[in-house]
Amino acid sequence: MEIHRTIFHLDMDAFFASVEQACDPRLRGRPILVCGAQSRTVVLSPSYEARAYGVKTGMTVPEAQRLCPSIICVPADNAKYTDTCCRIVSILQDYTPLVEVASVDEAFLDVTGSLQLWGGVEVMAQSIKKRIRGQFSLSCSIGMAPNKLLAKLGSRMKKPDGLVIIRSEDILILLEDLPVKQLCGIGPGTEATLATLGIRTCGELGRASVEVLRTRFGIMGERLHQMGLGIDHSPVLPMETQTEAKGIGHSMTLSRDIGDREVLNCYLLQLSEKVGRRMRREGYRGRIISITLRYRDFTTFTRQYKCARYLDDGPGIFKVVLEIFNSLSLKQPVRLVGVSVSGLVKDLHQLPLFDEEKRRRAVLTVMDQVNDRYGEFCITWGTLLNRYPHKGVISPAWKPKGPKRY
Repeated sequence: MEIHRTIFHLDMDAFFASVEQACDPRLRGRPILVCGAQSRTVVLSPSYEARAYGVKTGMTVPEAQRLCPSIICVPADNAKYTDTCCRIVSILQDYTPLVEVASVDEAFLDVTGSLQLWGGVEVMAQSIKKRIRGQFSLSCSIGMAPNKLLAKLGSRMKKPDGLVIIRSEDILILLEDLPVKQLCGIGPGTEATLATLGIRTCGELGRASVEVLRTRFGIMGERLHQMGLGIDHSPVLPMETQTEAKGIGHSMTLSRDIGDREVLNCYLLQLSEKVGRRMRREGYRGRIISITLRYRDFTTFTRQYKCARYLDDGPGIFKVVLEIFNSLSLKQPVRLVGVSVSGLVKDLHQLPLFDEEKRRRAVLTVMDQVNDRYGEFCITWGTLLNRYPHKGVISPAWKPKGPKRY
């Protein structure tokens, strides 16, 4: 027998920008954007006052300034956002223990078992919104539906400060003329491929042949068909029940476009170090090393190599990264570089057999202890001594604990 669920999706409104406005009264009511601390960065979060001018997340700062000359640029404060997120999650857990933190500014709640305690869907949702606004001076949008797919759709429909309730009997009517791109999980590439099949709305997707979709998309074809019908059986997973990380990575947008391989090598080493430290902190080792490059014209590509052994140290990761990088022919100067490790295993304890390996592990342990106590790159490799550490910005997929999960 099918279990009828009640799922909330809570999405904070212009989260980073709204947190900054809540903390600084001088910013309230004014067009602002939150960006990285580097000289060249992108818009992480524009306020709604800035969005009225056409400023969007992902734009370069100069583009935003051309659209809105009076816009105020505010460097991102990761500690402020993570602390706010954790305290909001604490509020949500007062309503149900089934809270899945999807990212720093959104969460799913399964309130099926606790709904009656609050007197109904709307009463519970309004209570959550009121507490968040009262404690943080922030607004959020909430979508309620029988599953996560539709709850997330609902939270986007009436931003900001919206509340959308999607009931079972209204699903097919709602989806009939809804463009497929409105569903989470259908990106521009999938949208374009569906269009070649004459599928542009969710209604058409739900009526499409499963065999045709499976032929074109493989196993994902059946999932797409279910999405077109508004079907999603995925559970809400609290942090303590989520699966292990699939990959750990870091990337950075460079302060200028760089074509010099020696300079790029330095950035790749720094990223390899950051990834290695995160892996050791979480007890992971991995054997699939990937690098990502983005050219001046925003063309982005990734290359990877599968190692014979599992790695968790910066120099070891960098050695593989360098082999991959040296095999590439740079067609343009590079504006973004990234390093990641996947194919992870947790708590793989390999006892060092040789003196050199023992010394290397001892050095890594001491470096981690010093950097944990005094800050990232307080002690580092000589190659990086002339480089100020790139602090970066919080990942959109950040979670309250554990590494980023791809």
